This record gives sequence, structure tokens and C-alpha cells, in this order.
Amino acid sequence: MDVRQTIDAFEQWFRTFVFSEWTLYQFGIIAVGYVAASFLASRTEPALEAKARRIKGNPDLLRVIIAFMRRLKWLFLAVWLWLANVVLTQNTWPSQRWLVSTALTLTAAWFIVSVLTKIIHNPTLSRAVAIVSWSYVALYALRLDGPVLSALDGLAVNLGAVRLSLLLVLKAVVLAVALIWVAVLVGNVLSRWVQRSGDLSPSIKVLISKFIKIGLIMIAGAIALSATGIDLTALTVFSGAVGVGIGFGLQKVVSNFISGIIILLDKSIKPGDTITLGDTFGSIRDLRSRFVSVITRDGKEYLIPNEDFISQQVVNWSFSSDYVRIDVDFGTAYDSDPHEVARIAIATASTVDRVANDYRAPVCWLTCFGASSLDFRLRFWISDPANGLTNVRGQVLMALWDAFKEAGVSIPFPHREIIMRTPVEIKQSRQD
Repeated sequence: MDVRQTIDAFEQWFRTFVFSEWTLYQFGIIAVGYVAASFLASRTEPALEAKARRIKGNPDLLRVIIAFMRRLKWLFLAVWLWLANVVLTQNTWPSQRWLVSTALTLTAAWFIVSVLTKIIHNPTLSRAVAIVSWSYVALYALRLDGPVLSALDGLAVNLGAVRLSLLLVLKAVVLAVALIWVAVLVGNVLSRWVQRSGDLSPSIKVLISKFIKIGLIMIAGAIALSATGIDLTALTVFSGAVGVGIGFGLQKVVSNFISGIIILLDKSIKPGDTITLGDTFGSIRDLRSRFVSVITRDGKEYLIPNEDFISQQVVNWSFSSDYVRIDVDFGTAYDSDPHEVARIAIATASTVDRVANDYRAPVCWLTCFGASSLDFRLRFWISDPANGLTNVRGQVLMALWDAFKEAGVSIPFPHREIIMRTPVEIKQSRQD
């Protein structure tokens, strides 16, 4: 059969199908079902969605349920088409219900795919996955998957002993993305399970979570390549080139990655620790494979490379203990009793809420006979350095001011005397 005969046969089939009485009936069934489904969905979606939004604590489940509620039109249409297909199956030939059966398959597939893909947080990626998945189902339902796949497989190039076709590339990409996404999803679930464990330290929890995610992603990639028929031994040269590229072009990335593993293994820092690195003072929020997230008291979040925690001096205020000693220097006039001043300072510091009196009591020492004051140093301990150091110093100084004022202890300020070597005569002129 030549091309002309094929076209004529298709035209004859198309005219017979379009102008068939049963085709018009099926179009009418689909149109009535669509109108009825749209009406029912407009009545039920708002009430059900309002109830669904009361779900708390599981945003992924809420996202899927909301997507389900907003697509009730397609669910109602699928139910209508299913009932129509059952009735037509019992009373007509298969050729007289083909349109309804195909519409049922496409509608049900779009409903399921569009709801399940809402698990993906990225809206653009979610819609792309939904369209691609539904398109494949549509080709399968229309029995066009075979010709399309054959055409894609025909677009190929030979790279030595490896035949690389467009179909193979698409399969590898789709499988790799799907399996890696599943691996990340499973890794997040296992990581949350590890984080809830009370027997592990925070750094070990982070280390186990990272190893789980990396291991699952590597396994997913290997399974995707093997499932598409790509020989992993053929990637030896490629992996060698990647290794050279990592060695020369990605030194900082690899250095930060290895530094992150070392940090987790030696437990030098962990989430929740209060640290000082250079001019940055804050608490550690998260440990990543490339950087450490540090939040300061003013709300800024610094992403510090892991390498800096290995190569620079780091002050970990809560490394072995949460208790931190703070010094406050002050001075009083020379006519003050230093014994009474020390007693007042110790009693005053003990009244501040954040001072850890149960750990170590505050102490106060006379440190120096200054130029214009008796200099003292008050030392006390706190157990919550993450809540700030400057503010607790300010609280103690304010309490000392009030206590000294009540006790009559004066806080001097510098005085300067000027001695003239020669007499100076001061005259006052009068103006009439």
C-alpha cells in the first residue's frame, strides 16, 4: 500500500468515524458529563478545601489533599465516563464506545498525575512532570506509543561500541530524575527518623543523615544507568576525567566537603552551639556539605564555608559545657570601702536572672589602684550564651548602678589639675 492509498484509507475512516451516529452520542455524553462535573465541583470544592486546611503539621499531605480538592471536576467526570462506559459495554459494540473509553483513560490519568505531582514543591517542575507523564499515557491510550518510540530510537549516533539514541537519553534522564527524587524523599524521611533519636549526638545525627542521602542518590543513579542498558564500565574514562576536573577545578568544593565530614567526625561543632569566628558571633543552625549556617543575634544568617572552621581559630562557647564566664570591670571612688563594694557587687550580680548562681557564685576582686578610682572586676557565670553576652553585661551594670546609688557609693570620673609655673594675672575689663 502506497502513501496515497494510506491517506485515502485514513480519510475514509475519519469521515466514517466523525459522521457516525454513535460518535455524536459519545461526544454528547462527554459534554454533558463535563458540564455536570464542573457544576458539582464548584459546589463542593470550597467547603471541602476549607476543612482540609485545618490539617496541621504535615504540609506535604496538605498540599496533596488541596490538589485533590481542586481537581474534583476531573474526578466527577471520570466517574461519569466510567458509568457511561459500563452501560455502553453492555449494550453496544467496542467500536461504538471507543471515544468514551479513551476519554475515561485520559481523564483518570490526568486526575491521578496532577494530584500526585503536587508532592514536588517546585511548581514549574511539578507541572512539567505532570504534562510529560500524561502525554505518555495519552500516546499509550491512542496506541501511538510504538511509532513514537521507534522514531525516537531511530535518532541515534554511534560512539565506538555504544549506540546512543534519543530514546536512550530520554529514558536515562527520566529514570535518573525519578529515582533520585525518590531517593531524596526517602532520605528525608530517614533523616527525620534519625533526628528523633535520643541516643545520638547532634553531629552524629547530621553525619548519618548526609551519608544516607548521598548513598541513596548514588544507588539511584547507578540503577538508572543500568536500567537503561548503559554499561557502567564504559564510564571509566569519563570518571577519570571527572576526577582530574575535581582535582584542579573544584578544589574548594572538595575541600569544604571533606572539611564538613571532618567537622562531623571530630564533633568540634554541632547544631545549637554558640561560636565566634572572626567578627561573627552566633549560634549554629545547620551543618551542610559545603557550609555551616550561623545565625547572629541581629537575625543575620551567615553561610560560612566548612574550610574556615578547620583552618581558622574558632571559639565554641558551648563545646564541652554550656557555662560561660563573663567579666565586668568597674571603678569606685577612693573614699569607698572596698570590702563593702565587693559585697554589694556580688549580691547584686546574684539577683540577675541569667547569672548561674547554682553553678558557681559570682566573685569580685580589687584589681588596681587607678588614677582616679579603685578598679574592680566582677566575675559570674551564665548557662545560655546563645541568648547574648552584651545584654547580660548591661543588666549587671544597670543593677550595680542602682545598688551603688542606694548604698551611697560614688562612681568617679577623671579629674585634671593644671599647675601654672609662672603666675598668671587675670584682669576684668569694665565697659560703660
